[in-house]
Amino acid sequence: MTDNLLKPDNPEKGAYHNVDHDNLLKRMPDKFIDPDNGELRLEALLDSYLAMEKKLSSTLPFPDTDEAKTKIFKHLGRPDSVQDYAIDVSHGLFDRDTECDESMYEKGFTNEQVQLVYDLAAKKMVPLIMEVAAEFQADREIERLIEKFGGPERWREVSRQLLTFGQKTLPADVLEGLASSYEGVMALYRMMERDEPSIDAKTDMAALGGEDDLKAMVRDPRYWKQKDPNFIRKVTEGFQKIYGQQ
Repeated sequence: MTDNLLKPDNPEKGAYHNVDHDNLLKRMPDKFIDPDNGELRLEALLDSYLAMEKKLSSTLPFPDTDEAKTKIFKHLGRPDSVQDYAIDVSHGLFDRDTECDESMYEKGFTNEQVQLVYDLAAKKMVPLIMEVAAEFQADREIERLIEKFGGPERWREVSRQLLTFGQKTLPADVLEGLASSYEGVMALYRMMERDEPSIDAKTDMAALGGEDDLKAMVRDPRYWKQKDPNFIRKVTEGFQKIYGQQ
């Protein structure tokens, strides 16, 4: 005969007895277990639940209006207006961006958080942008060299010869400096054509208009890294005075 699904097998036992009692006790913190008999302390458990419910009900509700949002943001430290952000950009890498400031203000950013965004941009983004710009400039200068020497095949052969010549006759850092710009490569090419033994063979450095000689100028980061246009022009003029223009 089929069991009556509406009639519990043990009517004297509540639903609690259908729970895995031993497993439940193992999962409970010690404060809810009676040390004398090892049973669950229901009163302590209930008190803890009520205390947690009271604490949760006293927290700030999720803002559902602009007014409520403004109060929350002000409580968390956002200034009264976007113009009140006091941001330090004294590094000079870039200026403040009004549109970005307004976006961060709408999201409730504090002054410290906005400053952090600007600091991270200076630390991470600006060097990356400069690197990309340098790569772009290098590509353009390679295009100039390809055009100067009459095509990719001719340039590959000339660049191989220049590298071999430079490695034999110049210090490694000077070669690296010359190879980093169109003007430097052309100066190296003129040296190779004239079969100059090395930069050190030239003594007329006073014509460059400075105390540093040409080799030191090529090593300068303003030439090979920062690619300062004015500094590159001075180096180029120096090579032109020494080796002649082409």
